[in-house]
Amino acid sequence: RFNFLRGRQTKFLNLSVETSNPMKILFIADGRSAIALNWIRYFVERGEEVHLVSIYPGAPPLDLASYTFIPVAFSGAAVEGTVGKKRVRSAGTLTHLRQRILQWVGTPKVRTYLRHQFVPRSLPTAAIKLNTLISELQPDLIHAMRVPYEGMLTSVALEQTNTPISAPFLMSIWGNDFTLHANSTPKMAALTRQTLRRADALHTDCYRDQPLAYSWGFGAQKPAIIIPGAGGIQLDDFRPGKKEEPPIVFNPRGLRAYVRNDTFFQAIPLVLAAHPQIRFVCSAMAGQPEPERWVESLGIQSAVTLLPAIPRTEMAQWFQKSQIVVSPSIHDGTPNTLLEGLAVGCFPVAGDIETLREWIMPGVNGLLFDPGNPEELAEAIILAVENPELRNRAKEQNLRIIQERADYQTVMPKAMNFYSKLCGFRK
Repeated sequence: RFNFLRGRQTKFLNLSVETSNPMKILFIADGRSAIALNWIRYFVERGEEVHLVSIYPGAPPLDLASYTFIPVAFSGAAVEGTVGKKRVRSAGTLTHLRQRILQWVGTPKVRTYLRHQFVPRSLPTAAIKLNTLISELQPDLIHAMRVPYEGMLTSVALEQTNTPISAPFLMSIWGNDFTLHANSTPKMAALTRQTLRRADALHTDCYRDQPLAYSWGFGAQKPAIIIPGAGGIQLDDFRPGKKEEPPIVFNPRGLRAYVRNDTFFQAIPLVLAAHPQIRFVCSAMAGQPEPERWVESLGIQSAVTLLPAIPRTEMAQWFQKSQIVVSPSIHDGTPNTLLEGLAVGCFPVAGDIETLREWIMPGVNGLLFDPGNPEELAEAIILAVENPELRNRAKEQNLRIIQERADYQTVMPKAMNFYSKLCGFRK
């Protein structure tokens, strides 16, 4: 077993408390996010009383006690309907003009910029709705799953309240909350600091983010836990399968402002020059103008498949077929797709950032590259393709790492016990 974390300091709680009665949990999370829903599903299936507030519309496939959509800035129009057996609440709508503006915006970077500018301005109004809901529900625990903008919304709502709220506020940090978003504007920095100061407890998916949280105002004496953000990997679903030949290189990251897909596509012709039979598959990119332009301008149509957004079962199948998984990100915590790839035996080729060195030892169980350098990425892919022994050794090492550190059946009971400790529940 690799000692990746030698010399790092963190806090661990004595996680030994169990609940006797259903816990009333209010999640503030993106109701569309597979990562958030994978975490929340555990508590629903345990029989806890689970309420969800989402700043994006949708109908999560969970039997929630309640689901409330509270829009902010460009987050879409409210929808009425049912989630599980419960009625969906709508806490407001956006104008048709704002929806059209969002449709006109093209790239992830532009959308991220606009959110940084406009979402903070809409939080006070949205917080009034959340404040009212919290006062009505009186939950045992409030868990915001991301600083922008769910944690920011929660902290603003809690600052506004005149009703005593005894529930602890647990803040989850996702990979780019600090490194991409926090310093983007003075207002985003102020809201990040307010959120971290207001939080009663912390969950991070990597070791790097705990000291960063302290630097942003989270109290070092407060409880914290470090476990994968989606709760880990269901190993029954994500298990090794038969790899296809010629090799498939899978990019599961989709279009995000912090993922250098330009580097990825520019590397493809360089790889094909050495190994013209290799295929490249990209999820959540079909029909998107930016990747389609890259594919056409580089003349790589015959080697590249752009998939739409696909369900987890299909994702698992593509991981099982693929020899190599690529993650060209410049900001990240622990990407869930990277863990899924490791679990099914894909060889990881990832951007060389601090958090990924918590999982990958270069040349041993994966390769790291400068995410802004197409030549370096191409060399890493070619090295992996030409070294089946390296891939096989890494496959064995990575499966052990996932079993030890990211098995859903092990991780989520730790999360449950952490919740119980925070709420003071006793058996």
